[in-house]
Amino acid sequence: MSTQHALKKRAARILPAGGFGNFDPDIFIREARGSRVWDEDGNEYIDYLIGSGPMLLGHGEPEVLACVHEQLDRGMTFFANNATGVELAEEIARAVACCEQVRYVSSGGEADMYAMRLARACTGRNKILKFEGGYHGMSAEAQMSLAPTKLLNFPAAVPDSAGIPESVREGVLVAPFNDIERAGNLITEFADQVAGIIVEPLQRIVPPVPGFLEMLREQCTRYGILLVFDEIVTGFRLAYGGAQAYYGVTPDLCTLGKIIGGGFALAAIAGRREVMAHFDREQVGQERFLMQVGTLSGNPVACAAGLKTLEILRRPGQYDRLHATGSTIMKALSQALDAAGHAHQIVGHPSLFDVVFTDSEVNTYRDLFNADQNKSAQFNANLRARGIFKAPMKVYPSLALTDEDIAETIKAIEEAANELTAV
Repeated sequence: MSTQHALKKRAARILPAGGFGNFDPDIFIREARGSRVWDEDGNEYIDYLIGSGPMLLGHGEPEVLACVHEQLDRGMTFFANNATGVELAEEIARAVACCEQVRYVSSGGEADMYAMRLARACTGRNKILKFEGGYHGMSAEAQMSLAPTKLLNFPAAVPDSAGIPESVREGVLVAPFNDIERAGNLITEFADQVAGIIVEPLQRIVPPVPGFLEMLREQCTRYGILLVFDEIVTGFRLAYGGAQAYYGVTPDLCTLGKIIGGGFALAAIAGRREVMAHFDREQVGQERFLMQVGTLSGNPVACAAGLKTLEILRRPGQYDRLHATGSTIMKALSQALDAAGHAHQIVGHPSLFDVVFTDSEVNTYRDLFNADQNKSAQFNANLRARGIFKAPMKVYPSLALTDEDIAETIKAIEEAANELTAV
């Protein structure tokens, strides 16, 4: 019996569905270095999952590890302010256009939950508008129309989980991503009820169409709505200043995670000073105060890892190299699938993308929903069998990828595409 098979049997007894709820429970990762991971049976993979995004520099980056070890010698966590956390917040504020102040939490889901609550506290309104297919963590509001199998008329929300009260649905409006006219009309119709609009500026892998983010900014300014960019994924990935720098649209608030923790649990809400003031009882009074406490929020180990990660990302040429690597892989995917005769679209940005098996343009969740999911699953399985480790609908390039890695990846893509011909 293989090590992984034995672990799978043990996991099935003690873990619901045999896993942590994150990824394929059949695979157990033993270790990671640079651009590679190894499973418990010793199989080696080129890693395009990179921990679901945070390991942009690769696994075990030596400079990051040195900072982590130095901090570990001084203490792991204090439930009190620490100087490294202040320094990281200052760097985030220098980099991110909307950021004047920062409040730390431990996960992106927490950050998104607090951002939505902050919008309500600041405006005194109750409704949150989100976009179908947009992922904003595991709060009740976020679990509305994330991945609905029943496609209702907008703005009706569909709960994606059991255990969510019906009353939550009444507080969430759902709009179509990238539909400037329909989304704009919904905002106008419900403007006096909407506290905040939360959006992934690049939704999963789908980029915004020209004018869409600008429309959101204009409507929010017009109606006194807070615009929240969920940059848990895109922050410090699309560009050093995140998607708001890349697309040139500045929200009122953003949420950050993954990369800012350098592989450790850290996330943040960042925004304008007058909005962030609601975290300060002395400034806004008890009635408008938003309470937030977290045992590990802003812990010094994560802050040290994040601070060094950002310092490395500021070095010349890093984003040019990341984007060039992603572009090379995108081109290889398209050429191999064209040659094998498969209708497809390469969707996303060079720092975050994937193949969608459809002959139609992909601009919305419903375009993804109607694509050939079975063919996508088979292609991913073909890649896994050839040592490519990736998420079901994302390729995350990293700065640790070498020329050898890219050459092996292209060969695996070509073989996987050819094998798909018989499916």
